Amino acid sequence: MEWAGWALQFLALLFVFMIGVAMLAALAFFIIDRRQTEDAIRRNYPVIGRFRHLFSELGEFFRQYFFAMDREELPFNRAQREWVHRASGGMGNTVAFGSTRNIGVAGTPIFVNAAFPPLDDQFAATEAMVIGPTAREPFVAQSIFNISGMSYGAISRPAVEALSKGAAKAGIWMNTGEGGLSPYHLKGGCDLVFQIGTAKYGVRDMAGNLDSDKLREVAAHPQVRMFEIKLAQGAKPGKGGILPAAKVNAEIAQIRGIVRGQDSLSPNRHVEVDDFGDLLDFVQKIREITGKPVGFKTVVGGEDAMRDLFKLIAERGEDAAPDFITLDGGEGGTGAAPMPLIDLVGMPVREALPLLSNLRSEYGLNDRIRLIASGKLVNPGDVAWALAAGADFVTSARGFMFSLGCIQALKCNRNTCPTGITTHDPRFQKGLVVNTKAEKVAHYANSITKEVEMIAHSVGVSEPRQIRRRHVRLVQPNGISVPMNELFPSYIHQTIP
Repeated sequence: MEWAGWALQFLALLFVFMIGVAMLAALAFFIIDRRQTEDAIRRNYPVIGRFRHLFSELGEFFRQYFFAMDREELPFNRAQREWVHRASGGMGNTVAFGSTRNIGVAGTPIFVNAAFPPLDDQFAATEAMVIGPTAREPFVAQSIFNISGMSYGAISRPAVEALSKGAAKAGIWMNTGEGGLSPYHLKGGCDLVFQIGTAKYGVRDMAGNLDSDKLREVAAHPQVRMFEIKLAQGAKPGKGGILPAAKVNAEIAQIRGIVRGQDSLSPNRHVEVDDFGDLLDFVQKIREITGKPVGFKTVVGGEDAMRDLFKLIAERGEDAAPDFITLDGGEGGTGAAPMPLIDLVGMPVREALPLLSNLRSEYGLNDRIRLIASGKLVNPGDVAWALAAGADFVTSARGFMFSLGCIQALKCNRNTCPTGITTHDPRFQKGLVVNTKAEKVAHYANSITKEVEMIAHSVGVSEPRQIRRRHVRLVQPNGISVPMNELFPSYIHQTIP
């Protein structure tokens, strides 16, 4: 058993060695912590103070998986994410025993079921809707629920491909985001909305001005069905994006029309659009060049500015109107934005959408301008509420990110997304299998539509867009629900009893 003795001696020496290394490391960290001047905790409590930062980092993980209840987390709770997970997997979304939702929370929408709903063979079915009836090539949109803007660059190549293929399977449109039209958007064969951001990526000259020839080239793609001028997004209204030089590789530079290896700064607004008159001129210019429907995306800060827009449209005539307005709420998301803008700027969509819908009705533009709602609308109840408030369509980015497998790791602004969705690191991208995820995207979109139609059927209408504010009750702080049309009266209800 001599070998056993040697083994014990070796293990003892190894243990002593490891203790020595640990002590030397602790001494080194002690000296470093005492000398550094940035962190008072580490300076006052060398070595031990480092655990505070470690526990803060781990706290996010433990809260998400062990301590938070199903309805507690932000920006999206576990119940919301689990619904998308099951829907994108093609699994049933029936639950047992009762709802875990606290319907006493102020603002909770409760849909008013019909006393005598239609029979099952009279199911509410979504109808196609025309956008841009006066354009040379109007767009007949088939789905009420579509993919919001996510740029190639902000999300990865396999994520864009999966969304494109999934959108084609489900018959929905996909917004390119402001990063230009990539081959990966086209690869799936879906309908596309080309977003023109403030930097005009993909349709710009090297000085950042709109290039009409490049715009015509984009419009020549039959898959590109509409153009959206991005004025603002909910997560950072009034703030342009920054694409760091490290991300501007040869492919990104070519797609966006910028210089490789240099920071690319997006202006905080379109430099040629100083007022609503300029905006309507810009809309008309793009519509004339492309022949396709043109609208804009914005965030409402108050009623006065939007009323000025509709007054101007009334003066110029319906032909000057945008074909659609995409309304993003202040609760909208992004990969990276300053916290004050994310938290504090822009009206939430649940307040802004009824306001904008009323203005459209007041000026008699319901059939001319389509309203597209966006901003944290990821479940059937969210979509049905938006339709009741006045939207014609709903778009979502984060909902479709969940369908791709997003786990809300909150690392979108880094290059370390563990699911491969918002990273360009091949190590993480290999986990996102395009064909598999495309199926999940399609399942999610189809499930939303099916369950919104189910809500419409329950309230007694034959098409989801026929859901009205009177079909929704909103819970008040005292726990009593009030009809939505009393809290947000429509323009029609104000004038015709």
